[in-house]
Amino acid sequence: MTQQRKKQLPLIVGHPALVMIDFQRDMYLPGDVGGIPRMAGAEQRVPRARALVDAARRHRVPVIFIQEVHRPDLIDFGRELDGQEGVHCIEGQRLTEIAAEDVDYRPGDYFVPKRRYSAFFGTDLEILLKGLKAQTLILTGGLTDVCVHYTFVDAHQHDYHCRVVEDCVGGSCQEAHDAALRAMEYLQTGARCSGVAVLEAFAALKPARVA
Repeated sequence: MTQQRKKQLPLIVGHPALVMIDFQRDMYLPGDVGGIPRMAGAEQRVPRARALVDAARRHRVPVIFIQEVHRPDLIDFGRELDGQEGVHCIEGQRLTEIAAEDVDYRPGDYFVPKRRYSAFFGTDLEILLKGLKAQTLILTGGLTDVCVHYTFVDAHQHDYHCRVVEDCVGGSCQEAHDAALRAMEYLQTGARCSGVAVLEAFAALKPARVA
């Protein structure tokens, strides 16, 4: 049987939302400290993601900041420490804070804390997205193979159109990063996109109605 070629949808279908996953101060730590292995290159990825935030604000695209955070007694880690990750993202620590000055996180912005990898698991993200009438989620942040991938999969299963900005995400290592991008593209044809393509798609949006 010949496999039919899938029709690729536009980058943005319906109302978009920009989802900034775990842009926290610890993202600049080298991979051998801070409890989580990380790809190098955050210094280049973060300014590209910041450009998306700036454009989203100009074109009235909702921006949602996600923060992984755990209680100091570690009670909510569950199985998260069974693998390669050490203790990380503890409440009240400066490194756990969103790097507000780097990604223009402002008081009053949409903010969703999470205790596990997926931004959907045990949070009110789904309620927020329904209120925003979002249909396309544009994902940035880290880790590509963990929190971004898990959030992508949950969004996919909730029937959102999902896009991952591959030059604005970083994995636990290059190999895992590349594999996660391939896995997300497998779920939705056209899921992988560049920051430049997202900027162009934002600029092409019709002006939002003023209530």
